[in-house]
Amino acid sequence: MSRFAKQSPVLFWEEPCYVAELDAPDLQVEHCSQTGVTVITPQLPAALSRERESEVLKQLLDLYLAGEPGPFIRWYYTPMMLPFSEHVLADCIIYDCMDELANFKGAPPELLPLEQRLLSQSDLVFTGGYSLYEAKRDKHPAVFPFPSSVDAGHFAQARFGAAASKGNRRPRLGFYGVVDERMDVDLLAALADARPNWVLEIIGPVVKISEDDLPRRGNLHFLGGRPYEDLPACIAGWDVALMPFAINDATRFISPTKTPEYLAAGKPVVSTPIVDVVRHYGEIEAVKIAPAGDAFIAACDEALALAQGGGQWLKEADQLLAGMSWDKSFHQMDRLIKDALSRSAHAHPIVSPTSWNSSRSHHYDVMIVGAGFAGAVMAERLAVDGGKRVLVVDRRPHVGGNAYDEYDANGVLIHRYGPHIFHTNSEEIFTYLSRFTKWRPYEHRVLAAVDDLLVPMPINRTTINLLYKLNLETEEHAAEFLAAQAEPVSVVRTSEDVVISAIGRELYEKFFQGYTRKQWGLDPSELDKAVTSRVPTRTNVDDRYFTDKFQAMPLEGYTRMFERMLDHPNIDVLLGVDYCEARDAYPHDHLVFTGPIDEYFGYRFGKLPYRSLQFDHAQLDMEQFQPVAVVNYPSPDVPYTRITEYKHLTGQQSSRTSITYEYPTAEGDPYYPIPRAENQALFKRYEALAIVQPDVSFVGRLATYRYYNMDQVIGQALATYRKMAQRRAREQVPAPAQLAARPSPGVA
Repeated sequence: MSRFAKQSPVLFWEEPCYVAELDAPDLQVEHCSQTGVTVITPQLPAALSRERESEVLKQLLDLYLAGEPGPFIRWYYTPMMLPFSEHVLADCIIYDCMDELANFKGAPPELLPLEQRLLSQSDLVFTGGYSLYEAKRDKHPAVFPFPSSVDAGHFAQARFGAAASKGNRRPRLGFYGVVDERMDVDLLAALADARPNWVLEIIGPVVKISEDDLPRRGNLHFLGGRPYEDLPACIAGWDVALMPFAINDATRFISPTKTPEYLAAGKPVVSTPIVDVVRHYGEIEAVKIAPAGDAFIAACDEALALAQGGGQWLKEADQLLAGMSWDKSFHQMDRLIKDALSRSAHAHPIVSPTSWNSSRSHHYDVMIVGAGFAGAVMAERLAVDGGKRVLVVDRRPHVGGNAYDEYDANGVLIHRYGPHIFHTNSEEIFTYLSRFTKWRPYEHRVLAAVDDLLVPMPINRTTINLLYKLNLETEEHAAEFLAAQAEPVSVVRTSEDVVISAIGRELYEKFFQGYTRKQWGLDPSELDKAVTSRVPTRTNVDDRYFTDKFQAMPLEGYTRMFERMLDHPNIDVLLGVDYCEARDAYPHDHLVFTGPIDEYFGYRFGKLPYRSLQFDHAQLDMEQFQPVAVVNYPSPDVPYTRITEYKHLTGQQSSRTSITYEYPTAEGDPYYPIPRAENQALFKRYEALAIVQPDVSFVGRLATYRYYNMDQVIGQALATYRKMAQRRAREQVPAPAQLAARPSPGVA
């Protein structure tokens, strides 16, 4: 690490420290002038919930990086650091995989999904040994093994103290490292019992196993941790170094750094048959390898005789160590990183929100406000088909808008802003998105909690039969039943009129009235008929929520799809910055605005009414919470409108699950334009202002105040781009060279 710090500053972000008496989060920062490494340790209140921890760490990280000029290289030793740091855009991302952490005792369930996400983002993957390399090499195109090296000079200090420390005493054998499930404590007990005249010293913290489970013998001592600088003095008193590892999942891929360190200290080594130890050291005399039991004890006898008898074994070990320096590893890593940075320099530049400042002089053809569907589609088309240089700005720290998804503490891919299920009848739209994602076939099914039952929603024949304990067998019978329930309405104007005229007041009150009041804060009689017209009533037994021709979920999630959509040399992305700050700092010829139209015009005529949402995300220690992805709760006595369980959407398999309670609110981020006549009249006043803005295009649900589905937003954005291209052609502006529509990286 210090080698890299000599070229550029290294910031080492440690795991959080939890402090009982701490009132507010803080950072402990220590800088080493000798190495150039700054160690940053987050200090968190012990009472901080796990749900809040990632958000707080993200805020602390942003606060610290605000004073750093960048650009950044993100270097991960564990995927668990990804959730609070992946928004920091970097020139190079490295996953330095030292262990197969998922095999360790108590590994969190989210670790594997986070590792998959980290692998998808990384430019380089380093592994701590060849076994680990063999396990990872098919998971990334740039995996490189770096088996353990050694600071030979540091550990060689043990040789100078060895003679003085021996004297006339009992044989002493030792181990240093973490004492956890990787250590065979039963083997230690057997060795202590078999050789009561030997002293066994175990140096290191005891982690994930109870002190009560450690074997206690008069000649077996667990001494706790020691600083790195003190290790040579500890080793000097040993005759033989031990590696009594258990052979289990946690040790399957390890390549112990202590093997060359023990040899550099001048000690013969006895190890259980760890694959990488056998691979690299099995042929030299200084390392004895034997399974647990009598064979291991016999190997210790041999190693002790070796240590007491002199011979050529130490010279042979030194010859092996001569080619194992951290300097060599550094130069190899440095070359790989420089190559990756060189490739990145020829790829599309990304503007990092943590290094953004208004003094930068960039000129863009188009600035796009919003990185959701409308903004991303416009950016992709303008860059790829139009050859334009585009800057996408979003005040949120991520792309994807409300469709953004992420892995939670359970390792489940959840939708932070509520469930988004893709469906469309447009082959053009489905084909367009298929350039950026593979799909998981998925047909959405919703149940409604009514009369202590879970029944299909939209209402179908099964719903009627369950509610009324009927046995309607045909569509005709169901239609006759609903016709008998329906009430005549002379003119259908409101959402209440739509439902009552079709299925009657009783079903309206059971399914629609309470739900609509919660969702919109208004009675259905006060809402435009378009609201409830979106939900059909069926006389067949089709229980799918949508009947569109194309229904699927992005295989790797929406966020990955957006990342691919925006991955183009002509597109820069600026996240975590309000466009008002960026608008003047980054000159541009045209603006595409996808935010609220009333906000753009400074609320000149007053605020347009929007409905907002709040989400309560929960992780549960159970395999499944509900039978389908979404269950609606129409009752006014239940404060939320629906519960979503995401594993139904993603198809993930896990012993734990994640759900979201959804609460509509009047305040917060705008989600749904409220469809009422007076609101449309107010929008028309803003629309009149928008029409006379020749250098601004308004696209998307919020910018056009329409209650659009995702595919409708995409369709509107594609149509808007086509109109812009046609206008350029009519104005006889020389057209840029047409770029072939390209599949994004990794998508067939």
